[in-house]
Amino acid sequence: MSRRTAARSKARAAARLAATQALYQHEMEGMALAPLLHEFHQHRLGATIEDAEYAPADEDYFDDIVTGTLARTGEIDALIAAKLSKDWNLERLDKPMKALLRAATYELLARADTATGTVISEYVDVAKAFYDRREAGFVNGLLDAVAKDARG
Repeated sequence: MSRRTAARSKARAAARLAATQALYQHEMEGMALAPLLHEFHQHRLGATIEDAEYAPADEDYFDDIVTGTLARTGEIDALIAAKLSKDWNLERLDKPMKALLRAATYELLARADTATGTVISEYVDVAKAFYDRREAGFVNGLLDAVAKDARG
């Protein structure tokens, strides 16, 4: 992998993590899209917060994931809900998990320029940042099922 490709890959990984956080914040606070994007551009992407350094993110990719996910939430939620077991529903998932699955499902639906395996493994990595192995396995299995519907 070339240095440029590696940098782009790292910037997209940072965009995915930030998009998951932004979608979670939107769910918690109901912040409108424009101020939400502005806050992340100005204060989060590539910033250092409480001694944690955030990697520079691909801002266009971040914007596309957040904007696209919010625009297609109904379609995305239906796809996710269809893959949950009979005794589960979307409302039972915690808000960070919903944000993660929504962002990943949006990418599987709308970003054909990114390989299915890349999308799934990147969001499994995001899950590992917040959850234990069991939840990362859940994300992997659910996104694999969603990908079969979204990408055929």
